[in-house]
Amino acid sequence: MSFVNTLQDISVVLVEPSLIQARLIQEHLAKQGVVMVRHVCQGQEALVELERAPVDLLISAMYLPDMSGSDLITQIREAPFLADLAFILISSETRPQVLEPVRQSGASAILPKPFTDFQLATALRATLEYIAPTNNALPIELDFDALRVLIVDDSRSARHFIRHVFEQLKIQNFFEAGNGKEAVAVLSENYVDLVVTDYNMPEMDGRALVEYIRQQSWQASVPVLMVSSEQDESRLAAVEQAGVSAIFDKPFDPSRVRELVLQVLTSGG
Repeated sequence: MSFVNTLQDISVVLVEPSLIQARLIQEHLAKQGVVMVRHVCQGQEALVELERAPVDLLISAMYLPDMSGSDLITQIREAPFLADLAFILISSETRPQVLEPVRQSGASAILPKPFTDFQLATALRATLEYIAPTNNALPIELDFDALRVLIVDDSRSARHFIRHVFEQLKIQNFFEAGNGKEAVAVLSENYVDLVVTDYNMPEMDGRALVEYIRQQSWQASVPVLMVSSEQDESRLAAVEQAGVSAIFDKPFDPSRVRELVLQVLTSGG
């Protein structure tokens, strides 16, 4: 990854099979100040480009000639030297089951096609905060070196993405669990200062985990943040009722996460 301070510093690989769409996207990026863009038409070409020279951001369509955008980001997350690469999907696809793998991969944003300049600016701001956070220090009175965070998500890529954001806060101590049941085992043996959990997980979902923590755990007052792509309002309301400290969507804005972390930790949850 290159040294980045502003949008002008961001280097991009754009994967778009349509030359017309690629030109339009590049024009929109240029309006935002992003001009270092290399365009390819296929997923495999993108992988070759990323291996040839590192970039800060990959922007891809969903449907490519040789693979899908979700297949592409899955392959990228499996490569150690690309695991932290920022990723934006641009697609007219709206089906939740199709977009879910991208949400779980740790994408910076999912943009509709066509998108507005405001939507692109918001996505790029979140991406820049992920790459080069502007205010990544927690107050010294929190003793951030000693903070211990439990990340619960059945997606390894999602856990990695969340952990990366928290590492930029200078937090160093983490536990990870693939579902609520595994998290319960961790909590039974280890003290933590914060739990960050997904909603939809096998074995034991986020709501059941929050209920367990608030009603049965010896750490009943620990702050719990939920990071989820769940859209069902009644389910989310039930989680709030169960005692979650805050809920934010996947993909999420790292700066907003930092704000919520500060709020819940300084208020005691």
